[in-house]
This record gives sequence, structure tokens and C-alpha cells, in this order.
Amino acid sequence: MQSQKQFKRRFSFEFFPPKTDKGKEKLQGVRDQLAGVHPDFFSVTFGAGGSTRDRTLETVINLHKQGISTAPHISCIGSTKESIAELLDLYRENGINRIVALRGDMPSGMGSAGELRHANELVKFIRDHSGDAFNIEVAAYPEFHPQARNAEEDLKNFARKVEAGANSAITQYFFNIDSYFYFIDRLEKMNVTVPVVPGIMPIVNFSNLVRFSDMCGAEIPRWIRKQLEAYGDDSESIRKFGEEMLTEMCGKLLDAGVPGLHFYTLNQVEPSISIWKNLGLGERDKIAF
Repeated sequence: MQSQKQFKRRFSFEFFPPKTDKGKEKLQGVRDQLAGVHPDFFSVTFGAGGSTRDRTLETVINLHKQGISTAPHISCIGSTKESIAELLDLYRENGINRIVALRGDMPSGMGSAGELRHANELVKFIRDHSGDAFNIEVAAYPEFHPQARNAEEDLKNFARKVEAGANSAITQYFFNIDSYFYFIDRLEKMNVTVPVVPGIMPIVNFSNLVRFSDMCGAEIPRWIRKQLEAYGDDSESIRKFGEEMLTEMCGKLLDAGVPGLHFYTLNQVEPSISIWKNLGLGERDKIAF
């Protein structure tokens, strides 16, 4: 973990682009409340195969204009180099200077993966097209990507993204902190040194959590699963347990020297902000070691 302690901490919140006017109104309220703690940036997701392209673009530009740096996700699966270059130019023209570059998922029924098939190829393309205009975030998988051939190959894939020009990484959410520590230790042995910020998924709905976790390969430890099962439909007990458990986990991560936290908000305020307040972060805790 020594390599991570050298980096200044940064905190961020992730949104998804709303589909309706009511959703836009709700997101604005969420944004306003979370902006009150002055995060380093917001990020906005990008649907499989670019299915939310225009909504992501609109959401990113609107949020960015309101005074907090906003980072769009861009995925390469199902996209052409031309369409990605167009997006990059639009973002640059609107003052965006941070990108979350992902491989992305292949939508059902799509016949071609596109011209860029892997995230490292996307990172290289962004660098070739835009130089150093963007800080490039990439994904990291402490419990390994569900489609990776094996653990060693997954680590090499991450290293390729860094070699291609990635500045930093945000992890898939996890509930076993040892998986994060082991991942960082392995990177250090490979001389791969970039900030790797833990992604935090608040727990508000057990069935949704199971569905998300099955899709992305995040393990729900047995003791957590059993406790959540025991609460049944008691949503308040599920929320309280998740808040307490994640506050403790985040505290251990920060004590160990992680370079910040990234909250997957699911366009809600309370789950993330409650953890934030429990940690005593105040407006921002930007300790540099």
C-alpha cells in the first residue's frame, strides 16, 4: 500500500443520466446537495454500446457548467473511432478535462464490437487524438474482471491501460478490503504506480445488490449476504446495516492510506452522504501523506 500514500486524496460521486424530465429534476436536487461537500468531481455513466450517448453528453455538460468538474464515461465497444473523436472534441470544447475510459459491454443484438475492442486501445486513442487534454481514469477490478481469463491476465490488462496513458483508476465496488490491498500489492510488484481509488456502493436494496454483483463479479461475503437476507423486506434495517458496515470499511481504507473514495450514488443523496458524514470528512479531507 505504500505507493498509494503518496497521492493527494480526492473524492467523487457517480451519477447515471436520467431518462425523464422528472429524473432530471431529481438529479439536479441530488447534485445540489452533494455539491455542498465540494467533491473533486462528479462522473456520469455511459450505457452499453453508447445507448445513453446523448443523455450522458447533456448531463455532463449541464453538471459541469454548475461549477464542479464532471467526468463523462466513454466506452469503446460498439463505437467507431469517428464517434469517439467527435465526443472528445465536444467535451474539450465545453471545458471537460477528465474522462473515465472503459471497454464497456456489448448490447444484446449488436453484431460488431466496433473498431476498438479493449480499454487500453481506447486510452491510447484518446491520447493520440487529444494529447494531454484529459486526465484519464480507468477501471480496476480488485476481485478481477468477470470475463478475464485468469487473475494474472487481468493484472496485465490493467498494466496495459496505464502504459497506454491512464492517469488513475477507480475500482469496481467491493466489500472485502483484503482484495483491494492484495490488488495494490500486486501492482507494486509490477512497478505499476497510479492512484487506485476504491469504488463504494451503498447498500439500499438487497435484491438489486445481488443482481448488480452477479453482473459485475463483485463478491458479497457470506456474512453480509446472510445478514441482509435476515432483514427480509425491512428496508430501513438494510439501509442502517449497510451504512454502518460501509462506514467501518471506508474508515479502514482511509486509515490505510487509500487516495480517496468514489461513491456510486445511484442518483440518491442519503446513502452516500450518510457514510461521508459518519467518516467525519466535513467538506473535504484532502490529506497528503
